[in-house]
Amino acid sequence: MEKGNLIEFREQGERRLAVADRPEGKKDWLVLDAQGHSYKLRPQRIEYEVAGGPYLPEDITAFQAEVEPYIDPDSLEIAWELLSEDKSTVTPEQLAQLLFSEKTPASCYAGHCLLADDKIYFKRKGDLYEPRSESQVAEIKHQLAVEQQRIAERTKFVASVEKAIAGTTVNWEPYQTRLQDLEQYVLDPDSKFARAAKETLALLGKNNQPQTAFELLIELGIWETHENLFLRRSGYPVNLPKKVLAVVQDHLASLPPDLDAAHRVDLTHLKTFTIDDEDTREIDDGLSVESLPDGQSKIWVHIADPTRLVNPGDELDLAARRRGTSLYLPTGSVSMFPRELAVGPMSLVQAQICNALSFGVILKEDGGIQDYEICASLVKPTYRLTYEDVDDILGLGIIDEPEVAVLADTAKLRSTWRQAQGSIAISMPDSVIKVRDDGDIVIEILEDSRSRNLVAEMMILASEIAGRYAQDHELPVPFRGQPQPELPSDEELLALPAGPVRSCAVRRCMPRSETGTVPARHASLGLDVYSQATSPIRRYTDLITHFQLKAHLRGDSLPFSTEQVQEILHSVVPSSQEATLVERQTNRYWTLEYLRRESQQTWGALMLRWLREHERLGLILLEDLGIELTHRFEDAITVGDRFMVTVTYADPRRDEIRFQVLSDSPPEPAHM
Repeated sequence: MEKGNLIEFREQGERRLAVADRPEGKKDWLVLDAQGHSYKLRPQRIEYEVAGGPYLPEDITAFQAEVEPYIDPDSLEIAWELLSEDKSTVTPEQLAQLLFSEKTPASCYAGHCLLADDKIYFKRKGDLYEPRSESQVAEIKHQLAVEQQRIAERTKFVASVEKAIAGTTVNWEPYQTRLQDLEQYVLDPDSKFARAAKETLALLGKNNQPQTAFELLIELGIWETHENLFLRRSGYPVNLPKKVLAVVQDHLASLPPDLDAAHRVDLTHLKTFTIDDEDTREIDDGLSVESLPDGQSKIWVHIADPTRLVNPGDELDLAARRRGTSLYLPTGSVSMFPRELAVGPMSLVQAQICNALSFGVILKEDGGIQDYEICASLVKPTYRLTYEDVDDILGLGIIDEPEVAVLADTAKLRSTWRQAQGSIAISMPDSVIKVRDDGDIVIEILEDSRSRNLVAEMMILASEIAGRYAQDHELPVPFRGQPQPELPSDEELLALPAGPVRSCAVRRCMPRSETGTVPARHASLGLDVYSQATSPIRRYTDLITHFQLKAHLRGDSLPFSTEQVQEILHSVVPSSQEATLVERQTNRYWTLEYLRRESQQTWGALMLRWLREHERLGLILLEDLGIELTHRFEDAITVGDRFMVTVTYADPRRDEIRFQVLSDSPPEPAHM
């Protein structure tokens, strides 16, 4: 190093030119750049020394201007093509001679700059540069092209986000992967998508928390404010494959042949009632009363026959099996079958001739089954009634519809008979929560009415008949049973207030029901055999029973062996339980949202039982809403006490709610 040498070094990764000024110590030199800034350098930091000189700091700018015309990265490809044939190495000076036919200080330094900055054609070996192979160059070019595309995609994505936030409609199709990464990150922060989602959030200048991703998806219009994360986290297949939708269109255009056409029993002469909530669209059961010559009445329970359109193992069947059940949410339902079929040709539609599987039964005087039959049938629903309609008919004693009274009396007789068989009645307030199209939330109490009891008893009766038939003919179907519970003693129950508190104490002792291929007693129903068969449009286990019953009635081989039924149950039962959990979680979310909106309201509450008495954590019932929630008490309270509460905090997304017991409404015993 000598004073006046023009050298190149790097400062924080940037190339800089400076002129050697004077030594600093034994090894270092002070150098000055074009602006007069000084740097202390060791010789090892010098990357290139420009020939010629001596130079002054004020010469640097002019020298850089002289170098600039030589800097053309494209020229390196020419040099590479010439040198790669014989794999000749090259120095910056040789490159200057090759490209510019001269070796001036400016052209040689330009050669150094081209080679030092090149990432494609040459690789450095000491003071020399060696041309890369053709395959290496091709791979590097590919990688650079991919990176350029990635950069372009990032730029366009950021611009699209800004447009969407500003209210402009955006086509998100090119960015589905990024959006799906964000969605998965919200649903599972520990998933493999978390890293990519965090990178996207960083690209947008946002923090990397799942809540931020959730808020962004809402802001972009990808998700709604009340997006159902429970449903998204579940494995429930909301969307149907295209091939299933194609089958739907084929069936709507032309129904397939009816395997049961030759032996369907024509029951269209019977007056048939369907009884459901007003907004029910999947009508899967109807009721009739047939007067027999001997004066007896034969009760008919007609169940919709979706197997008319579905064969075991076909696209519709497998799609229904994957869902396992219809999903009923406050914001709307998702049918187990494609909705166009479920509410159309599969349902028992008023005034239309419909296919059904009908259960006819004659009862003994005590309510037990005297005789029964099952047949594939044709029915023509006469009236579509709501529960309120039936209650009015019964309450007003309308004589024009005597069949309704017969059905109600039969239901009461059956309930009494089941009680004698050991059934366990649990009467707890229940409600349904709905979210209207305008976003309003409505909670309706489901009254314990004669009409609902009527329908419930008829469905239990039909399922008992299905179970009996399957048991008598050794048909493998999903039998439903429930182990006998260990109930509190009569003394313990009588010590509790009658009504919800006492029922709650019984309910907590009830074991879960079980589904299998072996008949088993159902304790709470008081039945020795039971196979649900009344909702084949809505429950896949019911559909299995229909497949088996109808095949046996036709004299055909059964579609499913015992092993196959058991195998199907292993997948269908868990998926149905998961759907039930989604329903429960979603109902709770909207319940908390309702209470959050109604935070100024006061509610009458009933202390049902302690969950953890040592922590003062109890289960309370908001009696006006039929909703059970937990509350941590600060003051003395007794099971069965009634009091008033108001909501102090509710966050449905965090699943948190807190109440305050109003001090001006001291607890009052609810003992009766």
